[in-house]
Amino acid sequence: MMYFLWSLPALTVIGAIASGRVNTTIAAVLGLAAAIPVALFAAPAPFTGAQLAFALERGLWIGWIITPYILGGLLFWQMASQGRPAPAKAGGPGHADPGDPLARRRMLFFACFLIGPFAESATGFGVGMLGTVLLIRPLGLKPREIMVFALLSQTLIPWGAMGSGTLLASAYARVPAAQLALYSMAAVALLMAVWMILFWRTARRAGLQAPASEHRREAGWMAASLALLAAATALLGPETALLAAYGPLIVLRFLLDRRPDRPQARQAARKALPYILVIACLVATRLIPALNRGLAGLADFRPFSDLPGWTPFLHAGSWLIAGALAMAAWQRRPGVLGAQARAAWMTGRHAVLSVFLFAMMAEALAGAGISQAYADGLFASLQDWTILITPLLAGAFGILANSGNAPNSLFMPSQLSLAVQAGLNVPAAAALLHVSGTSMGIFSPVRMSIAAGLAHGRGQERSVYVLLLPFALAAFGILLALALLVVLSGQPPA
Repeated sequence: MMYFLWSLPALTVIGAIASGRVNTTIAAVLGLAAAIPVALFAAPAPFTGAQLAFALERGLWIGWIITPYILGGLLFWQMASQGRPAPAKAGGPGHADPGDPLARRRMLFFACFLIGPFAESATGFGVGMLGTVLLIRPLGLKPREIMVFALLSQTLIPWGAMGSGTLLASAYARVPAAQLALYSMAAVALLMAVWMILFWRTARRAGLQAPASEHRREAGWMAASLALLAAATALLGPETALLAAYGPLIVLRFLLDRRPDRPQARQAARKALPYILVIACLVATRLIPALNRGLAGLADFRPFSDLPGWTPFLHAGSWLIAGALAMAAWQRRPGVLGAQARAAWMTGRHAVLSVFLFAMMAEALAGAGISQAYADGLFASLQDWTILITPLLAGAFGILANSGNAPNSLFMPSQLSLAVQAGLNVPAAAALLHVSGTSMGIFSPVRMSIAAGLAHGRGQERSVYVLLLPFALAAFGILLALALLVVLSGQPPA
């Protein structure tokens, strides 16, 4: 009975989302409303109102750290994108020649695996799908095929929205964000093999088949992209790593594939200039020690020793907001800034509120000792093998919630306790849960609905799910295999 009570917050959130009648924010409100009385009256040890207030304050702090990434990324993207002309038709400057099958195929790869992840990293919220669809729409694909390609832009979600989900997971797991992201890279790279096969099969079905040499070229580009992303993550952290890694790759790929003349190159450079400048500033603040120390010394707020601090002059969200302000000043259009700020809030408000609510719920359950006690019970029953249920729980919940934040907040404290008790690699166990919750979100009904709307494919969601089912099972199989590896690597030799 006690375990059922401890499960009520998670069950409440799952039931609310599965009902399809409420959004994630309302589900988080219900979950927090269930967590508070459970923490106060069913905790394994006395838990006072003052302790609850302290736990909720910790959750608010975590939300405050994450919010500038979300809203700053959205505001910067919208300021940099506003006023641009509509995409040119196929065959126009910078677009694939409709009479060249190889050029069309290369545009498809460029849109799915470079432009889409870059846009998703800058903003989150499915903007990567929008960027991908805008580029591939002139290729004349069927809606069902466009939906699949749009979803493939979501394959690097741990770095999406300026890595805000990974930063949140690292706060729950008490693991440095860069370390968590690097451990996540192993799982992401293995899953990428599944996504590449899905890309090849869908492209062939769409009439954009390519010779084996092009397959090898695409695989080489993907391997190089992931290697550069890993290096950037180690140097810069997950917030700016994808932007710094993929920005130069996008330029190089554009030059190699499009062979632009001088006017086309200048036009492309002008469009990319805001991103180039903000990425250069962010990289400089990370890699120049004197600048890093100087900016950190201006302001550094750390009210909780075991949670991330807030250094406003180093925070990537601050730089993105500053970039948006600079663009408004340069264009001398202050009214546009206000309109875009309101649009950014309307787009990101549910994500922001959900982060605050889920963080407060997670901290309340952890502060009351419920996460630890729940982990103790599972460990007593299943021993080390408890970790094997992580991919199933987090993956299923990530699909339902369309976000890794919910499974991270609900299960990461227990995952941390389980890993410590079993003597397992804590960063590896945390990365397993994080990737399971975020990467499987590609199959979320919410993302599918967005893809269908962008592709004009309403009513075809079921047929796309049938096509994706084998790849979802393969992805779950990889995550289960990784969970088994985490367990076996932590066990002493016989």
